[in-house]
Amino acid sequence: QVEVVESGGGLVQVGDSLRLSCAASGFTFSRYNMAWFRQAPGKEREFVGGIMWSGGRTYYGDSVKGRFTISRDNAKNTVNLQMNSLKPEDTAVYYCAVDLRYSYSGTFHYTDGEYKYWGQGTQVTVSS
Repeated sequence: QVEVVESGGGLVQVGDSLRLSCAASGFTFSRYNMAWFRQAPGKEREFVGGIMWSGGRTYYGDSVKGRFTISRDNAKNTVNLQMNSLKPEDTAVYYCAVDLRYSYSGTFHYTDGEYKYWGQGTQVTVSS
């Protein structure tokens, strides 16, 4: 059974840092691309960052470039999102997702409709 579980969310101040983690199980983690999305109240789900199966290439949404860093540990089946210089507009529920359609895929997908498996989300609130 495929499962992804996010953790690490919380309430922080503007300019603070936070590290989210996603623990995956039920599939061969090292073979698949992973992504982080977020959804703020009243808004559509937004792509935050993604990483290829090998960890060799990463992708970021325009609003987080230069502030967020995604990484993965294929030995531990985890993908992390380091968030620095947090802003109030970063407040959202953050979701981890996996694209299981193709192993060792060289194509990365940015839209949430491409992902079938999601975690329950972790709340990040940035207070000013």
